[in-house]
Amino acid sequence: MRTFTTFDEIAAAEGEPLGSTDWVEITQDRVDAFADATGDHQWIHVDVDRAKSGPFGGTIAHGYLTLSLVPWLGSQIFSLETPGAKLNYGLNKVRFPNPLLVGRRIRGSAVFSDVATIPAGLQVTISYTVEIEGEAKPACVAETLVLLLSE
Repeated sequence: MRTFTTFDEIAAAEGEPLGSTDWVEITQDRVDAFADATGDHQWIHVDVDRAKSGPFGGTIAHGYLTLSLVPWLGSQIFSLETPGAKLNYGLNKVRFPNPLLVGRRIRGSAVFSDVATIPAGLQVTISYTVEIEGEAKPACVAETLVLLLSE
Protein backbone atom coordinates (compact mmCIF):
# COMPACT_ATOMS: atom_id res chain seq x y z
CA MET A 1 0.00 0.00 0.00
CA ARG A 2 1.17 3.51 -0.81
CA THR A 3 0.74 6.33 1.68
CA PHE A 4 0.61 9.93 0.51
CA THR A 5 1.22 12.64 3.12
CA THR A 6 1.60 15.77 0.97
CA PHE A 7 -0.12 17.35 -2.02
CA ASP A 8 3.21 17.28 -3.85
CA GLU A 9 3.47 13.48 -3.46
CA ILE A 10 -0.04 13.09 -4.84
CA ALA A 11 0.66 15.39 -7.79
CA ALA A 12 3.88 13.51 -8.57
CA ALA A 13 1.91 10.23 -8.78
CA GLU A 14 -0.59 11.58 -11.34
CA GLY A 15 -1.04 9.07 -14.17
CA GLU A 16 0.98 6.36 -12.43
CA PRO A 17 -0.66 2.98 -11.66
CA LEU A 18 -0.95 2.77 -7.87
CA GLY A 19 -1.30 -0.99 -7.66
CA SER A 20 -3.96 -3.65 -7.24
CA THR A 21 -5.75 -5.33 -4.37
CA ASP A 22 -5.82 -9.01 -3.55
CA TRP A 23 -8.61 -11.04 -5.13
CA VAL A 24 -11.86 -11.22 -3.17
CA GLU A 25 -14.79 -13.57 -3.83
CA ILE A 26 -18.25 -12.13 -4.30
CA THR A 27 -20.59 -14.39 -2.36
CA GLN A 28 -24.34 -14.84 -2.50
CA ASP A 29 -24.49 -13.77 1.16
CA ARG A 30 -22.92 -10.42 0.24
CA VAL A 31 -25.34 -9.96 -2.68
CA ASP A 32 -28.32 -10.86 -0.47
CA ALA A 33 -27.19 -8.43 2.24
CA PHE A 34 -26.87 -5.66 -0.36
CA ALA A 35 -30.34 -6.51 -1.68
CA ASP A 36 -31.72 -6.24 1.86
CA ALA A 37 -29.92 -2.93 2.48
CA THR A 38 -31.17 -1.35 -0.75
CA GLY A 39 -34.51 -3.07 -1.29
CA ASP A 40 -33.37 -4.31 -4.72
CA HIS A 41 -34.43 -7.97 -4.72
CA GLN A 42 -34.55 -8.47 -8.49
CA TRP A 43 -34.46 -12.21 -9.17
CA ILE A 44 -31.27 -11.97 -11.25
CA HIS A 45 -29.45 -11.12 -8.01
CA VAL A 46 -31.20 -13.15 -5.31
CA ASP A 47 -33.12 -16.10 -6.81
CA VAL A 48 -30.39 -18.71 -7.29
CA ASP A 49 -32.69 -21.34 -8.81
CA ARG A 50 -34.39 -19.02 -11.29
CA ALA A 51 -31.11 -17.34 -12.26
CA LYS A 52 -29.62 -20.71 -13.30
CA SER A 53 -31.89 -20.60 -16.36
CA GLY A 54 -31.43 -16.84 -16.83
CA PRO A 55 -29.17 -15.03 -19.27
CA PHE A 56 -25.98 -15.49 -17.19
CA GLY A 57 -26.44 -19.03 -15.86
CA GLY A 58 -26.48 -17.81 -12.26
CA THR A 59 -27.01 -14.84 -10.02
CA ILE A 60 -25.03 -11.65 -10.60
CA ALA A 61 -23.95 -8.93 -8.23
CA HIS A 62 -25.74 -5.60 -8.39
CA GLY A 63 -23.71 -3.03 -10.30
CA TYR A 64 -24.10 -0.68 -7.36
CA LEU A 65 -22.76 -3.35 -5.02
CA THR A 66 -19.62 -3.50 -7.14
CA LEU A 67 -19.41 0.30 -7.14
CA SER A 68 -19.92 0.42 -3.37
CA LEU A 69 -16.79 -1.72 -2.94
CA VAL A 70 -14.59 0.86 -4.70
CA PRO A 71 -13.70 2.87 -1.54
CA TRP A 72 -12.84 -0.34 0.32
CA LEU A 73 -10.74 -1.60 -2.59
CA GLY A 74 -9.02 1.78 -2.80
CA SER A 75 -8.15 1.65 0.91
CA GLN A 76 -6.11 -1.48 0.18
CA ILE A 77 -4.13 0.28 -2.56
CA PHE A 78 -3.36 3.73 -1.14
CA SER A 79 -3.91 6.00 1.82
CA LEU A 80 -4.30 9.77 1.75
CA GLU A 81 -2.78 11.06 4.99
CA THR A 82 -2.74 14.77 4.17
CA PRO A 83 -3.37 17.13 7.12
CA GLY A 84 -6.79 18.53 6.16
CA ALA A 85 -10.22 17.00 5.64
CA LYS A 86 -10.86 14.52 2.85
CA LEU A 87 -14.25 14.74 1.14
CA ASN A 88 -15.99 12.44 -1.31
CA TYR A 89 -16.99 14.92 -4.04
CA GLY A 90 -18.75 12.50 -6.36
CA LEU A 91 -18.28 10.62 -9.59
CA ASN A 92 -17.56 11.66 -13.16
CA LYS A 93 -18.60 8.44 -14.82
CA VAL A 94 -19.34 4.84 -13.99
CA ARG A 95 -19.77 1.88 -16.31
CA PHE A 96 -20.49 -1.81 -15.73
CA PRO A 97 -19.06 -3.46 -18.88
CA ASN A 98 -19.38 -7.07 -17.71
CA PRO A 99 -21.83 -8.85 -15.38
CA LEU A 100 -20.24 -10.10 -12.18
CA LEU A 101 -21.38 -13.65 -11.50
CA VAL A 102 -21.71 -14.61 -7.85
CA GLY A 103 -18.82 -16.83 -6.83
CA ARG A 104 -16.31 -15.02 -9.05
CA ARG A 105 -13.36 -13.11 -7.67
CA ILE A 106 -12.61 -9.43 -8.23
CA ARG A 107 -9.74 -7.09 -7.56
CA GLY A 108 -9.39 -3.35 -7.87
CA SER A 109 -6.72 -1.13 -9.33
CA ALA A 110 -6.40 2.65 -9.19
CA VAL A 111 -4.72 5.62 -10.87
CA PHE A 112 -4.75 9.29 -9.92
CA SER A 113 -5.90 10.30 -13.39
CA ASP A 114 -6.10 14.03 -12.68
CA VAL A 115 -4.74 16.16 -9.86
CA ALA A 116 -5.85 19.79 -9.82
CA THR A 117 -5.12 22.60 -7.41
CA ILE A 118 -8.29 24.32 -6.22
CA PRO A 119 -8.68 27.31 -3.84
CA ALA A 120 -9.51 24.98 -0.91
CA GLY A 121 -6.71 22.49 -1.59
CA LEU A 122 -6.56 19.67 -4.14
CA GLN A 123 -9.12 17.86 -6.29
CA VAL A 124 -8.05 14.33 -7.21
CA THR A 125 -9.78 12.26 -9.88
CA ILE A 126 -9.17 8.57 -9.20
CA SER A 127 -9.82 6.07 -11.98
CA TYR A 128 -10.72 2.63 -10.67
CA THR A 129 -11.00 -0.64 -12.55
CA VAL A 130 -12.68 -3.61 -10.90
CA GLU A 131 -11.45 -6.70 -12.73
CA ILE A 132 -13.09 -10.11 -12.75
CA GLU A 133 -10.62 -12.95 -12.49
CA GLY A 134 -10.23 -14.68 -15.86
CA GLU A 135 -12.36 -12.14 -17.76
CA ALA A 136 -11.16 -9.72 -20.43
CA LYS A 137 -13.71 -7.01 -19.55
CA PRO A 138 -13.97 -5.54 -16.06
CA ALA A 139 -17.06 -5.54 -13.86
CA CYS A 140 -16.80 -1.81 -13.25
CA VAL A 141 -14.81 1.25 -14.26
CA ALA A 142 -15.37 4.43 -12.29
CA GLU A 143 -13.89 7.89 -11.87
CA THR A 144 -14.26 9.21 -8.35
CA LEU A 145 -13.54 12.73 -7.15
CA VAL A 146 -11.93 13.47 -3.81
CA LEU A 147 -11.36 16.91 -2.35
CA LEU A 148 -8.34 17.22 -0.08
CA LEU A 149 -8.70 20.40 1.91
CA SER A 150 -5.77 22.46 3.14
CA GLU A 151 -5.59 22.76 6.89
